[in-house]
Amino acid sequence: MSFLKYILDREWLLDHLHDRQVRIVDCRFTLTDPEKGRQDYLTGHLPGASYFDLEKDLSSPVGLHGGRHPLPNLDQLVKKLEQSGINEDSTVVVYDNGEEAFAGRFWWMLQYLGHEKVYVLNGGFKQWVLADLPVTTDIPLHEPAHFKYQVKPGILAQYSEVQDVVSGAKSDVVLIDSREEKRYLGLEEPIDKKAGHIPSAINKPWMEGLEDGYYKPAGEQHERFSELSSDQQIIVYCGSGVTATPNYLALKEAGFKNVKLYVGSFSDWISYDGNKID
Repeated sequence: MSFLKYILDREWLLDHLHDRQVRIVDCRFTLTDPEKGRQDYLTGHLPGASYFDLEKDLSSPVGLHGGRHPLPNLDQLVKKLEQSGINEDSTVVVYDNGEEAFAGRFWWMLQYLGHEKVYVLNGGFKQWVLADLPVTTDIPLHEPAHFKYQVKPGILAQYSEVQDVVSGAKSDVVLIDSREEKRYLGLEEPIDKKAGHIPSAINKPWMEGLEDGYYKPAGEQHERFSELSSDQQIIVYCGSGVTATPNYLALKEAGFKNVKLYVGSFSDWISYDGNKID
């Protein structure tokens, strides 16, 4: 197969569009216009693609804690996967418009459910269309499947773990803030109620792992994180557990073994009174 560990090129997908074991997922989304992704899907999508909504399918309703995009109800997510014809033998290919963050969220969710055969389409829908590849408005009707899963809790960082890092109880763990530098520094905060970052976190903006909507090669990803050991425990976060996923994927692609995602991220951290912010 012509993909790296977790990233798939469009040539492979074009050759396997109609394979019975291949399932395609469209995760396009716009944070400022939550209905736009679904509307874009209805306007045109990859043949056979099912649509998964960031807020309706890949998150649960916002509460007091848990951040702006809490983990979804797993039973409901699995039901949607089964309705999309996805089972434990499926090769799942997910795409967004090339931002890679919304596709990354779905990719991480399937990894969390123990499904290893899930890949992100490099370049997303934007590059697929620019290459003049097939697009359709047909809504697929997949035969329902039975999806067996086993949660991998080891890739999810709990709030208490982040507390331990900040307090110094786990001084060997590295926190990575994946947001752009001006939000990390607290110079600008367009979304959350407070500005700054979780104490001790270093800044590795997620978009620096991409170029023209494509993931940079594994060697360049490794260079981005060259000050870290590949065996070191790393926790990545962002504002709400979405744009951190491209960094999570890039770290895994580069050979880092012990990586976790703090899904609640900065929006969860600031929901607790008394938590310090740098």
